[in-house]
Amino acid sequence: MSEPLMIFDEVRDVIVASGGEEIQKCMQCGLCAGSCPWGRMEEKSEFNVRELFHMGRLGYDGYESDDYLFACTTCNQCAVKCPRGIKIPNVVRSMRSVIAETGGIPKNLKAVLGSINSQGNPWSQEKDERTAWTNGLDVPEFTPDKEYLLYVCCTSAYDGRSQKVAKSIVQLLKAAGVSFGIIGNEEKCCGESVRKIGAEEEFGKLAEYNINLFNQKGVKKIITTSPHCLYTFKTEYPEFGGEYEVVHYSELFKQLVSEGKINLSKPVAQKVIYHEPCYLGRHSRVFEAPRELLGKVPELSFMDYKDNQDYSLCCSGGGARIWMETKAGQRFSDVKVKEASEAGAQVIATACPYCIVMLEDALKGQNKDEEMSVKDLSEILVESL
Repeated sequence: MSEPLMIFDEVRDVIVASGGEEIQKCMQCGLCAGSCPWGRMEEKSEFNVRELFHMGRLGYDGYESDDYLFACTTCNQCAVKCPRGIKIPNVVRSMRSVIAETGGIPKNLKAVLGSINSQGNPWSQEKDERTAWTNGLDVPEFTPDKEYLLYVCCTSAYDGRSQKVAKSIVQLLKAAGVSFGIIGNEEKCCGESVRKIGAEEEFGKLAEYNINLFNQKGVKKIITTSPHCLYTFKTEYPEFGGEYEVVHYSELFKQLVSEGKINLSKPVAQKVIYHEPCYLGRHSRVFEAPRELLGKVPELSFMDYKDNQDYSLCCSGGGARIWMETKAGQRFSDVKVKEASEAGAQVIATACPYCIVMLEDALKGQNKDEEMSVKDLSEILVESL
């Protein structure tokens, strides 16, 4: 005989108090589970967001499995379908915070938090190396007379492949004559993944540190290289007093191209399919800027995935999943690569460093890295300068 389900009001109260109050609006219709990307995988996961909400409403905290509560990529596709408009990723984050308080998060994510606490970044890299990517470049320092702070995410600051993205963005900003600068080694992680892990206390400390730093430096406007930083600065920092005008680089470049400040004239004769970053598209509603920019590149043949914009399949790197192991048959990025190959694409374009990591791993895993490549939108624009 199975053990009875234990109901704990205090657990439910903690979920509600930490930002998951919308869990009480759920009517268990199941549309969230029906639209979840996990349902499209060859090998099914234990994860079921409808069941997770039911357990949370009961106050049951027996969902600490790496493959359950921490399976969610916070891609927000479920929220698109929710008839009650529940911000489902926020509730998942709040449920994770219950586990985080007891130290029950997955081992890989404990290492991420440890690195952020000691070095200010999730990649276990030295904090004094944050600006190593600028070697050989004349990247200006941010001063109050500059219009924009260019905030380079931790991935593009430390990961060798992603550093090329930061360099491309700098090249384009310079070509357009934009007034910008970086703060450098004083910066710390924006904290987006920290919050998605459920580590609310650590996130609060990061937010307060960065806000104080930005205010001391006189920052008013921010360009982000990552959609995750965009979402965090624009949506979450205001609750800590951080009010800034924040744009993803694709939004600014769209404006600069239309004003004739960026001249895309060199042909890029390739078939390019655009992968929608969840935190740029569904979370931040930036759908058109990347597509319009690709459409301005001479001789570029643009394609969209069959499922795109609000219904685009996630790369599976969000929600801190980029630092967790995912079994073959459960990798969303494998599906994206397969679909791109079937469409005859030569390049998968995206505008997020996490997506680049996940898609390039999928390319190599399927031995398609000679057939196709993954490029950031900024890299394609530089090719056309």
